[in-house]
Amino acid sequence: MLRMDPGEELVEALGRFAETHRIRAAAVAMGIGTLRIATLGYWNGKEYEKKEVGEPTELVALGGSIAEADGRPSIHLHAALGTRSHSTVSGHVHSATVNLLAEILIETFPTHVFGRPLDESVGLRILDLEPGPRTT
Repeated sequence: MLRMDPGEELVEALGRFAETHRIRAAAVAMGIGTLRIATLGYWNGKEYEKKEVGEPTELVALGGSIAEADGRPSIHLHAALGTRSHSTVSGHVHSATVNLLAEILIETFPTHVFGRPLDESVGLRILDLEPGPRTT
């Protein structure tokens, strides 16, 4: 379980956590909390259409994975955010700044390394669950 504090950038903090703890295969099982600002994306088949959510929101759902790309942790997250008007916005998380706190459950697979190679046919890095067992 990981707790993030006000002002932390969620994607960067998860990347640092994965680097520090040498995590190369994990599921971000859930996350809740509050965000100050976020940029979410919708994949239209060619590129991400980004939308900045410039108001504080409730992080009502967070999920994703941690793999390895180019020798470093690769973080892939999707979120649902609740707004003051009780509407929900969701999508691929490009960036998000914690407002009060975020609580994130990470399930690691310490004997494995997941890959995230670029699939040129779609222009995205795709999760590869079978690149091999961890060697170190």
